[in-house]
Amino acid sequence: MSTVAAHEEPLVLERHGIDYIPPNERHGKPYTLFTFWAASNVQILAVSVGVLAVVAFGLSLPWAIFSIIVGNALGGLYMALHSVQGPRLGLPQMMQSRAQFGMYGTALPNIIVVLMYIGYFTSSAVLGGQAVASLFHVTTAEGIIIVNAFVLLIAWFGYDLFHSYNKVVTFLSTGIFIALLVKVISLLPHHMPAGNNTAGNVLLAISVYVAWQVTWAPYVSDYSRYMPETTSSVKTFSYTYIGAVVGASFAMILGAVAAVVASTAVSDNAPDYLSGLLSAKWLFLIIIILGVGAGNFGNLYGPFLTFFAIISPSGKLASQTTGRMARIIATTVVAIIGTLIAIEASSNFLHDLSNFLVFTLYLLVPWTAINLTDYYLVRHGKYNIPELFKVDGIYGKFNWFALIVYVLAVGVQFPFMNNEWIVGPVANALGGADIAWIVGFVFAAVVYYVGARYFMPNAGRAGGDRVLVPGKSGGTPAA
Repeated sequence: MSTVAAHEEPLVLERHGIDYIPPNERHGKPYTLFTFWAASNVQILAVSVGVLAVVAFGLSLPWAIFSIIVGNALGGLYMALHSVQGPRLGLPQMMQSRAQFGMYGTALPNIIVVLMYIGYFTSSAVLGGQAVASLFHVTTAEGIIIVNAFVLLIAWFGYDLFHSYNKVVTFLSTGIFIALLVKVISLLPHHMPAGNNTAGNVLLAISVYVAWQVTWAPYVSDYSRYMPETTSSVKTFSYTYIGAVVGASFAMILGAVAAVVASTAVSDNAPDYLSGLLSAKWLFLIIIILGVGAGNFGNLYGPFLTFFAIISPSGKLASQTTGRMARIIATTVVAIIGTLIAIEASSNFLHDLSNFLVFTLYLLVPWTAINLTDYYLVRHGKYNIPELFKVDGIYGKFNWFALIVYVLAVGVQFPFMNNEWIVGPVANALGGADIAWIVGFVFAAVVYYVGARYFMPNAGRAGGDRVLVPGKSGGTPAA
């Protein structure tokens, strides 16, 4: 596929999988990352996450908005820093973890990430199913099946369709969400609830919104890896950050305002309630469904890339010659699993969503700390890419040091956790404040940096002063 073909034929099935994207197939501009991540965040699932600030944490509207903005702004830093890695290395996000955890050691974070993808797919499917059920007057279960079949079709096409689709959906979703925000603001009561604005509740809410952004981190390089290696890192970071943070904050604030106006209705069925606020309900439902597609195809595409990064060391099972079929099979399997779970979980949606977000943050923060520390502070973005496809390559089968740091970083968070099952002694002493993710990130980043920098000076270094890539530095990933 030539550069021109990739740019002019967005409906061509993507042929690459976990393999390196060669220079002659690199295309795209960094500004497209803005619309990609805006569409992914201006969607109904983000609205429901915004509802949690009022319904689950009991905050007043001003403090809910504060928590939403601060949490997204902090969490967005992590995910946007990962986005920069895509053009530089030309690989899916979780493939890069082989450099930190080893060829087989990377299975630990990758399996956790696959489970996260399925969790998000399930959450979005419930809301998408409700929207389809309202539109076509079918059951929620039937709606879930219909919307998931639609999302699966998008996932089959791959990278270029994703970007083209999200360009359109950004404007459609933003338009209806602005109209809905104006409407719900007009419905706010003159005397709004005071809320339970303790420091613990505010910090717990902030943690959830940090989690929303941090859990995008395993996705981001997947959608910037086709861009030229010379793409500006500043622009890549900025467009990703603004699209994700502004988009999510906007949608979540809509959810928080709606929760003040009608907490029960928006909690039980956000698509039906919101679309019924204005005329042309059917049009609003259609755009909400399209938004579910923008937010959820990555939850099928990501497991495909991440799972094959585990089972195919050489990349042969998901390369440029096998990527299309591997993607179709893998995404279909995940869609079936996610659909069955979504049908079962739909009755406890908001309760399950809150717990899911908090726990994914605990598990992903150590991974993102290790990955970012390795990329920016230890190796300074210099990797030998062909070696990432070799079982006996310089990055090894297992990096036990990184794996131990990861496990310890999860463990040190326990005293600081505050959730339905675990209230640590430190969190209890802090009035319920959950700062576990901060402790986990700092611990993992500092310990990994010290160990990698000073006690393993030659472990897995790429060598030289540049990224070593296929065709330029001897050796090519097997295809």
